[in-house]
Amino acid sequence: MQTGSCECGAVAFETHGPLRAVSACHCTQCRKTSGHYWAATAVAKDKLVMTREDGLVWYQSSDAARRGFCKNCGSSVFYDRAGRDIISIGAGTMDGDAEIVLERHIFCADKGSYYEINDDVPQLDAY
Repeated sequence: MQTGSCECGAVAFETHGPLRAVSACHCTQCRKTSGHYWAATAVAKDKLVMTREDGLVWYQSSDAARRGFCKNCGSSVFYDRAGRDIISIGAGTMDGDAEIVLERHIFCADKGSYYEINDDVPQLDAY
């Protein structure tokens, strides 16, 4: 089991299954919601247990996905794509050492012009 939360704690959760390796998404939506690229792990939806959600609000960011934020502190916590059995979780919201690693950069063709990706992790133009 792993735990995680937003910055103020009004959104808190447990994961009870394996976490996916981290993907760093460089698409425009993720850059706008996070202020840079968004790094996320994921877990099966039925393995995510909310322990506090009075701060959780959802924003329908496209026809295919919604994003979960804390209405109090503004933390970007979840990305939920319709029709999938997994939910993405902001890697930085995980408590302690979640033993997850960065596996790939995605939507690199859409990355901001103000930075370069300077690591040896695979870079994909889509996902």
